[in-house]
Amino acid sequence: MDLSVNLGALKLKNPIMTASGTFGYGLEFTPYGRLEDLGAIVVKGLSLKPRRGNPMPRIAETPCGMLNAIGLQNIGVEKFLREKLPLLPWKQTPIVVNLYAQSAQEFADLAEALNSETGVGALEVNISCPNVRQGGLQFGQDPDAAARVVEMVKKNAAQKPVIVKLSPNVADIKVIAKAVESAGADIISLINTLGGMAVDIQTRKPCLANVFGGLSGPAIKPVALKMVYEACRTVNIPVIGLGGITRAQDILEFILVGARAVQVGTANFIRPDKVFSLVEELKEKVREMDIDSWDEFRGSIIA
Repeated sequence: MDLSVNLGALKLKNPIMTASGTFGYGLEFTPYGRLEDLGAIVVKGLSLKPRRGNPMPRIAETPCGMLNAIGLQNIGVEKFLREKLPLLPWKQTPIVVNLYAQSAQEFADLAEALNSETGVGALEVNISCPNVRQGGLQFGQDPDAAARVVEMVKKNAAQKPVIVKLSPNVADIKVIAKAVESAGADIISLINTLGGMAVDIQTRKPCLANVFGGLSGPAIKPVALKMVYEACRTVNIPVIGLGGITRAQDILEFILVGARAVQVGTANFIRPDKVFSLVEELKEKVREMDIDSWDEFRGSIIA
């Protein structure tokens, strides 16, 4: 079967993308596979200026997952465009840049800086960022704030598809999904990490220097599937599903509930070649299940 998928203007050779923050800038993983074989590469979150991130320790293993509090450490958009993007296979595989900012205007400025870059295939807006002008509340927890960010990014990124990455830390994911769609989002991706904490009973201290972190990995897959299912039945734009994907069956589960593509994250920490092997595993699973087309299989869950 032809594994290619269309996310509106964003065309992928297969539905497997990397998840921001788990795949570096892509170049770090070239010893483990061909970047050209992936559906798309989503690079780690970029801010206008370089960020050092949070103090160590900032990763902790948990049952069936991991907590991270990296703090969006990155080299800044200018250095990325100068030193990283030219080395990526953007002609063969779409490069998606994840945007990190703490105000709507910063998001707009980032979009403007990237809009004319030929090697950037799409922008992914991380609305799980803290809104410093509203006391640190996540943009993604307020439908009005989320919509405002999307409107400003779209205004400055007319040439790029805009993906909005939704936070699961909300009362009703459907409300946020509809708000960003109405504001002009081309695609949505979900879910980002769940808020969590781990403690050490010997030292009586949190396992993370930041105290709290984002929970990812197989433990959150049931939550992700539920929210993707709800989002797909709420919006009319393409949906990318992520959360705990480690095998081809997981990919098909997300597509079954309506996702057009998926992002692989924590599995990259467990095995750095995993996202590459999943491309072949998916081909085999599709043949095994005799799936003829994505259009026929996608969203065909009987519920």
